[in-house]
Amino acid sequence: MDGTPVTVASVGEVGPDTVALELETPAGFDALPGQFVLLRAAPEDEEIARHYTLSSPTVGETFELTVGIDPEGDLSPWLAGLEGGETVHVEGPFGRITYDDDGDVVAAAGGPGVGAGVAVAEAAHEAGHDATVIYQADEPAHTDRLEALSDAGATVVFIDDGAAEELADAIATHHEDGQVYAFGFDDFVTAVADAIEAAGGDPDDALIENFG
Repeated sequence: MDGTPVTVASVGEVGPDTVALELETPAGFDALPGQFVLLRAAPEDEEIARHYTLSSPTVGETFELTVGIDPEGDLSPWLAGLEGGETVHVEGPFGRITYDDDGDVVAAAGGPGVGAGVAVAEAAHEAGHDATVIYQADEPAHTDRLEALSDAGATVVFIDDGAAEELADAIATHHEDGQVYAFGFDDFVTAVADAIEAAGGDPDDALIENFG
């Protein structure tokens, strides 16, 4: 199997149908919030590969991936059922959308983009900068971390899935509060870009990771 073998340190539930996969960091692996890896595993002896974005603000002895569970999926239910001690393979990190302690941020996250969004916001806050999270989902994940950010002075805005007007209003209100990051599927990041433009900003200045 291609990639570097890494040990699963733990798996924990972080929201409805969502788990955080904590992996032991292999030698030479260094990544920034916003980057992603290609994870390979072989449930039932058939190799499957999927991309997952880092959801930890730093990489130390371990790093975290957030996995949304598709009950009909061929990999995510298997990952959610791990107990720790198993081996998966990773390649990367990949991606040029990163945060490296360089100022205030506005992290817009749609659905599974919350892992990257909360990681960027936490990294900014830990570096002494202001952070805003705009998170659209019907069943939010990582609420403990988002509440901790809010308690520490960050701005956290929850928006129901499909609430287009509320998303546009939140982007209009906060898009000048820092470097805008957007993580999510095409409909979401397109809506964020359109809202920035409608509010008089330049969507080309936003750092957007489109999940497809």
